[in-house]
Parts: sequence; structure tokens; C-alpha cells
Amino acid sequence: QVQLVESGGGMVQPGGSLRLSCAVSGSISRINFMGWYRRAPGKERELVASISGGGSTNLADSVRGRFTISRDIAKNTVFLQMNSLKPEDTAVYYCNLRSLIDYWGQGTQVTVSS
Repeated sequence: QVQLVESGGGMVQPGGSLRLSCAVSGSISRINFMGWYRRAPGKERELVASISGGGSTNLADSVRGRFTISRDIAKNTVFLQMNSLKPEDTAVYYCNLRSLIDYWGQGTQVTVSS
């Protein structure tokens, strides 16, 4: 059974940094895509960052230059480094793994507030 467990969320002041981790456990034959989504109150879910099976990365315009997605293949973990955080980054962040089906983590709250 594949499980995704996120960690690293919390509360930070504007301009601060957080690093989210998504640890993948279980057997999976192929990873096509891993991504970080977020959902802010009253807003649609948004794809923030993604990394393909081949290692290509993409970032949403709203976070480009501030966020970085990376992975540690040996540890089956994907990271989202978030710098220069803004109040509008406040949301629940979800890790997604796309193989033959989609897998989701439970979400981790990120709050940016002074």
C-alpha cells in the first residue's frame, strides 16, 4: 500500500522560510509525476510545483523564484523549499504522486502571518 506523509508545515512570519517533506512508502512501479498542491480557504486547489519522473521541474508563476522542488530518490522523499513566504501562501499543502493512479498525502497547514 502506497502512503504519502507530509511534514514541515507550520506558522511563519512574512519573509520567512519553511521546508515541506513528502515521504513515500510502499511499493510503486513507476512514478510519472510528483507535485505539491495547495488549497487556500475559499479558493480552488492550485498546483504549486512539480517534478517529473525524469527530474524536470515546474513552478507556478506565483511562487517562481521563491519556491524550489527537489527530491531524494534514495529516501523516496520530495521536498518543497519555500522562501520569502507571503500571507497569500497560506494554505493546506498536499503532496501528490501520479503513477497508474493518483496518491495523496493528508496535507500540512502552512500559515504566513505577522
